[in-house]
Amino acid sequence: MTSTVRGIPAGPAPHSATRPVARPAGHAAPRPASRPGDDRREANAATVLRAVLDHGPVARSAVARLTGLSAAAVSRQVVDLLRLELLAERPELAVAAPGVRGRPQLPLEVDAERLAVAGLHVGLPFSTFALLDLRGRVLFRQELPNGGRRGSAVLKALLARLPRLLAAAAAAPATAGRRVLGLGAVTGGAVDPERGVTVRHEPLGWHEVPLRALLERATGLPVRVDNHARALAAAEVLFGDPAARRSMVQLFVGHVVDASISVAGTVHQGPPSVTGDGGHLPVPGSTARCHCGRNGCLSVAASDDTLFEAAVAQGVIARPDRGLLLAAVRSGDARADALVRERARVVGGALALLADVVNPDLLVLTETFAVADPVYLDVVREEFALRSHLHRDADLLVAQRFGADALAVAACAPVLGELYARPLLNL
Repeated sequence: MTSTVRGIPAGPAPHSATRPVARPAGHAAPRPASRPGDDRREANAATVLRAVLDHGPVARSAVARLTGLSAAAVSRQVVDLLRLELLAERPELAVAAPGVRGRPQLPLEVDAERLAVAGLHVGLPFSTFALLDLRGRVLFRQELPNGGRRGSAVLKALLARLPRLLAAAAAAPATAGRRVLGLGAVTGGAVDPERGVTVRHEPLGWHEVPLRALLERATGLPVRVDNHARALAAAEVLFGDPAARRSMVQLFVGHVVDASISVAGTVHQGPPSVTGDGGHLPVPGSTARCHCGRNGCLSVAASDDTLFEAAVAQGVIARPDRGLLLAAVRSGDARADALVRERARVVGGALALLADVVNPDLLVLTETFAVADPVYLDVVREEFALRSHLHRDADLLVAQRFGADALAVAACAPVLGELYARPLLNL
């Protein structure tokens, strides 16, 4: 029997990570499942792949020095990673070392030409579909207006469009001929990656939505789901500032407000599938009413909804729209600038509180205006420095580096993170 969520059949229970599923033509076939006792081999392969991602093009001997693995162990892993098309050799870059006899080693790099990963970020005003290469670079991106839909309506529309989007992406010049390894799907709220379920997303009206099963049924691809703040943190660990691999707090500020924490390169997954609820941090002086019933929560004081509604009320923009407010800010509208600066101060205070509690090596902010203009990031930093009791250097606070591609990269991060952690296993 199949279950239903708000009128959408969930389909059969989702497959395990090693169970093959049907895939559209041109998509990746499943890889062999790991056998008992293969944990060390898998860990070594992940270590080699990560070293090449960080340092490539790089020779095998250099990989051995960087990882501490023996030359023989590196060679064994490279054979597997080449076969799986995760690595590529660059013979045109080979240079014989002075005084060393024999054929020069062929430099290795992550193969960014033959494989791709798909991603879907489900937001409020719009959703984002993308394809990325294995280095996290966007090959194809399309924003999908949700048309004010909520609940099952937004999901039904996305499920109907996804097969066509995958076909269009596969035909694009930058992606033609690539095999798609899997689909990542991220959204706000509480998401359980193990069950593949969006547990709770109040603004969308989602409760216990079996997102993985629905997307696998629609696309034929293996799917991994996660919260978008955790996915952004995972992307930062993979492709961002090296400090992110020590410890990091990621704050996402948009129509929803979410935070995530990463320590030693691992994004914290709290029980039950909630890193924490940074959206309900108190904002002094705010009287905005939150859906939780209290006043002054960060999730409303700093949200896009609150910001855009204030801009409409003051006559800055005609309707609640990010693009319109960005344009107003860039045109030099003093009222728009004042509104954005006020939100920047609210965000800076929240980040100071998070930093004082966690004391991370890095704070990463995903917020439209701080990403678009360093002036507003400076306002966030000023408020952070004013409010932090630890008096940490405000330079530890950075805007996420993916710019307009942030949601696309986040959407693909669950699949890419699994790939780099367990490259020899099925996704």
